[in-house]
Amino acid sequence: MSSVTATASPGSGELTKGHRKVIFASSLGTVFEWYDFYLYGSLAVIIGKQFFGGLNDTSQFIFALLAFAAGFAVRPFGALVFGRLGDMIGRKYTFLVTIVIMGLATFLVGILPSYATMGIAAPIILITLRLAQGLALGGEYGGAATYVAEHAPNGKRGLYTSFIQTTATLGLFLSLLVIWSCRNYLGKEAFEEWGWRIPFLVSVVLLGVSVWIRMQLAESPLFQQMKAEGKTSKAPITESFFSKNGKIALLALLGATAGQAVVWYGGQFYSLFFLTKTLGLDPNRADILIAIALALATGGFIFFGWLSDKIGRKKIVLAGCLIAAVTYFPVFKALTHNVNPALESAVAKSPVTVTADPDRCAFQFDPVGKATFKQSCDIIKAALAKKGIPYINAPAAAGSVATVSIGGANLSSFEGEALGKDEFKAQSEAFGKQLAEALKTAGYPEKADPAQVNTPVVVALLTFLVLLVTMVYGPIAAWLVELFPTRIRYTSMSLPYHIGNGWFGGFLPFTAFAIVAATGNIYSGLWYPIIVASMTVVIGALFLPETKNVDIRD
Repeated sequence: MSSVTATASPGSGELTKGHRKVIFASSLGTVFEWYDFYLYGSLAVIIGKQFFGGLNDTSQFIFALLAFAAGFAVRPFGALVFGRLGDMIGRKYTFLVTIVIMGLATFLVGILPSYATMGIAAPIILITLRLAQGLALGGEYGGAATYVAEHAPNGKRGLYTSFIQTTATLGLFLSLLVIWSCRNYLGKEAFEEWGWRIPFLVSVVLLGVSVWIRMQLAESPLFQQMKAEGKTSKAPITESFFSKNGKIALLALLGATAGQAVVWYGGQFYSLFFLTKTLGLDPNRADILIAIALALATGGFIFFGWLSDKIGRKKIVLAGCLIAAVTYFPVFKALTHNVNPALESAVAKSPVTVTADPDRCAFQFDPVGKATFKQSCDIIKAALAKKGIPYINAPAAAGSVATVSIGGANLSSFEGEALGKDEFKAQSEAFGKQLAEALKTAGYPEKADPAQVNTPVVVALLTFLVLLVTMVYGPIAAWLVELFPTRIRYTSMSLPYHIGNGWFGGFLPFTAFAIVAATGNIYSGLWYPIIVASMTVVIGALFLPETKNVDIRD
């Protein structure tokens, strides 16, 4: 089998046919790997029902997000394992291994029996497969970015690594497209019952294509030269993080990738959760709107990568973080206004206030699906959270029964701890009917009315969010590559990237959702990405250098 090689050296400034093939092959394989990874995120609600069926509705969704986040949690460990291999034995074979692990894990999710069939073993195996995916992805990105950068001519690294940056968004776009096609062809009921497995099973075909593509590639010319000269690192982890290079890695995390990550996941994933879970928009329509925004804005990755070759990486990434921090609140409020104006109107005219003894309010999180939350405060908040209704918390006298006011209506809850199962159920149902009637009278909608959705404005808002993603993400690969020397580049750039994106970014949906559930404010979860992005602006501006003119052959 022949290998693709680049005939021009990285520093020559000449772009050959071989270079183009390297960029295309690396990027296409990485698109498929991101497709595999993000199928789960796009189907989190359905997967929650399939594999966490023993829990209540709220806990199902939270655990689905936690399993999604589990894949992100282990990405830094994958960065260490595969980064070390990549710096010792080579870039090509390392990210060939990662794609095989990713593809097989994704395929196995598609054939894994549900909780109803397999019991507790099903979610355990699911989380294990998510961990395998996270480990694989931890080794994928650093390898692909390093590989392309080490082939790119001087003065064009921002442009050519930006093609790698498009792959995450294109993978998400592809996953949404496949899901949308299956859902519409099969119908909602069949898709949620068994059709959701098809996108996972299709990944085995993508795996075959991706492996074939990766087999065509030759090793990075800079790594080949370094290996021939006997200059490869014997201890990449030690050299990367337990020397003066460790300070640069820490600054790269806090001053670059952490903010980039929360803007990336805020603009693409949290916006999707916000549309469907908070605003009650039909998931099928939400997928279409996000997909349109991705299609319109994806070219921004290439543009900002190219621009970073002209004016620098640092100022573009930090400007994207700053704009996000300033605009997130007005943009998400505008989404509410244009997706579910009835909800916005109801909140303004008839705000919901829960008045309760704070010491008698439990955190609405049930890790084993057994808690019934029988205190009066919990009964109200559980009912409101299930309906997606925002509310204000107000303190009451110690030991008092919680009440809820909706506009001019006031409802008193009940204490259920001393009640039998049947009596508690009956009173809960009676209270639920009273609450539903009061909310309906106050104008609170059960779901977003499709006729009231201002599609052009919503698409524009979502496109703006994705453009911010392209600002922070387009130049980040080149910036990270240029911060570290060749002998430890794979390891050094991979860990801060994956801690940033795996932990700061990957935990954004769950963290934001938990904040909203605790406060009752549907926008309070935005404080998490705003604070992290602001931190990155300050640290990056003060402590990280501009690198666009760095010679990476050192």
